[in-house]
Amino acid sequence: MPPIQKITPCLWFDDQAEQAAKFYTEVFKNSRIKKISRYGKEGYEIHHRPEGSVMTVEFELDGQTFTALNGGPIFKLNEAISFQVDCATQEEVDYYWEKLSEGGDENAQQCGWLKDRYGLSWQIVPTILLEYLHDKDPAKAKRVMHAMLQMSKLDIAKLKQAYEQR
Repeated sequence: MPPIQKITPCLWFDDQAEQAAKFYTEVFKNSRIKKISRYGKEGYEIHHRPEGSVMTVEFELDGQTFTALNGGPIFKLNEAISFQVDCATQEEVDYYWEKLSEGGDENAQQCGWLKDRYGLSWQIVPTILLEYLHDKDPAKAKRVMHAMLQMSKLDIAKLKQAYEQR
C-alpha cells in the first residue's frame, strides 16, 4: 500500500465540488476521482444539505491528492491560495492556460496567474522563468521581470528574448 499523503489541500465550494473535481481531472493527465462521500440525515441542522448530496470529493491530479468540500456559500476561494503548474514548453503553457482559464475571470489574469470558473487561482509558469529570474546577472533577471510584468499568459520566447536582450 502506498504511503498516505501527509498534507492534502481541501478546497471549499458552495455546491460545485463534484463538477470542479471532474473538470480538474479532465484537464490534468494521470488524474482521477478517488472517492465521493455524501451528506446523511445526521447534522442536517448544521450543514442544511439534502441527504445524499455530495459532501466531499477526493481526487488526484498527477499524483497529488486534493479534497473538494461542498460547504455552502460561507467561504469563497481567493487569490491568497493558488496552485502553480510548472510547464516545460510553450505548448504546455498554452494548454493549461486555455483549459483552466475557460469560463474564468479574465480580469484576474496577470503574470501567468489566472482564476478558473470555480474561483481557484492558478499560476501557469514556464520552468525556465525561475532560472532566468535567479540568474547571477541582475540585469538579465531585471529584464525578464520587466517582460513578465507586461504579460497575462507567459510567453517563453519573449522571456528568452528579454533574457538574451534581443
